[in-house]
Amino acid sequence: MNVLAPLVAAVLGIAAGYSARRFFAAKRAGEIEAKAQKAVAEAEVKAKEIIVEAKDKAASLLVDLKNEEKDRRKEFEGVEARLSHKEESLDKRAEELAQGENKVRAREDKLKEEEAAAEKKRAEAEKQMEKISGLTVAEAREKIMEHAKEDRAQDLAQTLQKIDRENHEEAEKKAAEVVATALQRYARASVAEITTSLFPLRDEELKGKIIGREGRNIRALERATGVEFIIDEAPEAIIISSFDPYRREAARMALDKLVRDGRIQPAKIEEKVEEAKEELAKRTQEIGDQAAQDLGIFDLPKEILQMVGRLHFRTSYGQNVLTHSVEMAYLSEMMARELGLNSELAKRGAFLHDIGKAIDHEVEGTHVDLGMKLLRKYGIDEKVVEAMQSHHEDYPYARPEAYVVTAADVLSAARPGARRGTLETYIKRLGDLEKIAMEFPGVKQAYAISAGRELRIFVTPEKVDDFRALELAREIANRIQTELKYPGEIKVNVIREIRAVEYAR
Repeated sequence: MNVLAPLVAAVLGIAAGYSARRFFAAKRAGEIEAKAQKAVAEAEVKAKEIIVEAKDKAASLLVDLKNEEKDRRKEFEGVEARLSHKEESLDKRAEELAQGENKVRAREDKLKEEEAAAEKKRAEAEKQMEKISGLTVAEAREKIMEHAKEDRAQDLAQTLQKIDRENHEEAEKKAAEVVATALQRYARASVAEITTSLFPLRDEELKGKIIGREGRNIRALERATGVEFIIDEAPEAIIISSFDPYRREAARMALDKLVRDGRIQPAKIEEKVEEAKEELAKRTQEIGDQAAQDLGIFDLPKEILQMVGRLHFRTSYGQNVLTHSVEMAYLSEMMARELGLNSELAKRGAFLHDIGKAIDHEVEGTHVDLGMKLLRKYGIDEKVVEAMQSHHEDYPYARPEAYVVTAADVLSAARPGARRGTLETYIKRLGDLEKIAMEFPGVKQAYAISAGRELRIFVTPEKVDDFRALELAREIANRIQTELKYPGEIKVNVIREIRAVEYAR
């Protein structure tokens, strides 16, 4: 009994739990079914609404399409009407053109007939005239032309002579006015250069120090500078003689430095000469800068200005080349303005026309060719080159300003006292003497001194021995006799000097 009670209770508990679970499951299934039915009903309502909305939209689109089709049909009808009207117009125009073409052809045929008739009548008239005059048409025409020429030849010649005379007189008058105006506005004295410089001394006893023991100081000075020092011709002064103004100035500056220093000896002489040459190079730059600034030219390269400064130490027929160039620049500028030309271009061409003379002793070629190469090398405007290249008529006149530069060159050279022809010939001979000597191998330096009566030549001792020095003197003398003309005789002095230097430490 005690055993069955728990078992029965368990069975009853299981049965009660099963019943409860089944009850709740049935209730849950009912709820789910109700929700499903509700969802189906809502979906059916939504579907009906969508169908109604789609039908409305379809009806609206159908109406729009019908309206659009109607509008497009009207547009097509309008285009078709316009095309039809244009086609009618073109047909009418083509008909009118055809009628006009027929009229033109008819008129052309008529003109051809009239031309043929006129040609026939002209031929008959020519035959009749030839028969009466006994001349052909060509012969008659030639006779008429000859008669007309004879009648008018004299009148034409007189008229041409009158025009030519009036033009020539007018041109000469205008040229004279331009030249006179330029020369009056630029009134400047001209002084020819000389070939000596005077160096004053504060004490006559300094001459002995400058000469040195057995003349070694004066020889060292002459060798280093390439000039001749004349000691005894002027009291309390030394005359520096050379055809090259640049050498004279370098020698004067070196001598001034030696006198100030007081130690005059060969080693010091070489040092002071080098210092003088360096200072003179700086001075030439300053001279070139100042000349360009005076003329109002501010954009020239420093290399060109250096060459311009060197022109201050060059002469042409005794006339200072830089002074000549500056004078030409002023004259060219004024004449170009009077003539209505480019005054700036004329001024620059005149200022740089002789730039080649700054290097023509060092490089082969005429100073015109050297100047053109130099200007082009440093980027000077080609118009300036064209303005200066014709001042000796070596090249054709490329522009009007070139005529002005040439005229200014003639005016500047022709001013009273500006040039000396004999002096230039003398200086050229001295330059030729040095040039001949420098062409021989082994020659280090060559100086024409004593007014061209002596040619002093320094050779490189490593290249020229004593025997070769004798031969070299004879060869140079023979060549001078062959190539140059000169009065009297010229002494060719070849100097071979070996200097041994060592330092005691």
